[in-house]
Amino acid sequence: MKAAVIHSPGVITCDTVDDPMIKESHDIILKVTSTAICGSDLHMYSGGIPQARPMVMGHEFMGIVEEVGQHITNLKVGDRVVVPFPISCGTCFFCQHDLPTACERSNPEHYGPEGGILTDKGGALFGYSDLYGGYDGGQAQYVRVPYAHIGPRKVPENLTDEQVLFLTDIFPTGYTGVMWGELKGGETVAIFGAGPVGSMAAKSAILYNAKKVIVIDTQQYRLDKIKALTGCDTILWEDADHAVQQIRDMTDGRGADLCIEAVGFEPDRDFIDRAKAVLNFEKGSIKVLGSLYECCKTWRNCFCSWCVSC
Repeated sequence: MKAAVIHSPGVITCDTVDDPMIKESHDIILKVTSTAICGSDLHMYSGGIPQARPMVMGHEFMGIVEEVGQHITNLKVGDRVVVPFPISCGTCFFCQHDLPTACERSNPEHYGPEGGILTDKGGALFGYSDLYGGYDGGQAQYVRVPYAHIGPRKVPENLTDEQVLFLTDIFPTGYTGVMWGELKGGETVAIFGAGPVGSMAAKSAILYNAKKVIVIDTQQYRLDKIKALTGCDTILWEDADHAVQQIRDMTDGRGADLCIEAVGFEPDRDFIDRAKAVLNFEKGSIKVLGSLYECCKTWRNCFCSWCVSC
């Protein structure tokens, strides 16, 4: 089959690789009908998440069941399903407490309590390095889906792939950031990052009846796009102090009720910030997170939407 394979930072090629096979009784083989590129894939592409051996990329995909393991009873060949990006067993402590991304069983080689970038991890992810389980991803013609009695969801026939595909990752990521913020309606939400996750967070905040949604980004074209999609207010990031002051000016000096970080660990940084990161062996940056705390109203909440789901 054909698949998008990462070989080293900056090198992804379309290769011919072996078809996936059933390995465990709760596996399925999925024929991929739609897949997407996630912003988190850039972490592997840039080398921020290391990967020594070639691996099929992709954790946002859906398709048609091609083959089922002997203990799969909830799905059959021909079913059309969408697959969440975390791989979870459904029975461990964290899965039983609705925290499937912290699954204790899907990533046995690298599971641990620290949850660092390069140290102990939580549960596994499709196509996202050996640190996250070593499972090949769905930017391919076919993919093996483990624990398929837990993850995949059947798709109604009246919905197209384009209407469903965002349920694999970016919509629940943005939605969870808002949901955990416990909006009651009428609040102001500030979202840092106008990419796909930021867009989903903005739409979700509107669903939760936020009074005002403010999106901050370094690129005007992204702000223009998200404003057209949601009608939100926008701020072009020039520097941290300027962005924080604008948010305060828009909220009677009090700050936002809820702040969501939808940038990840690779924000725009100047030469000094990058040099400091190299000297300190830092893979990412908490630059944006600091601004969130500054512009959030006293006694309210900040959430990193990436951490919420990953």
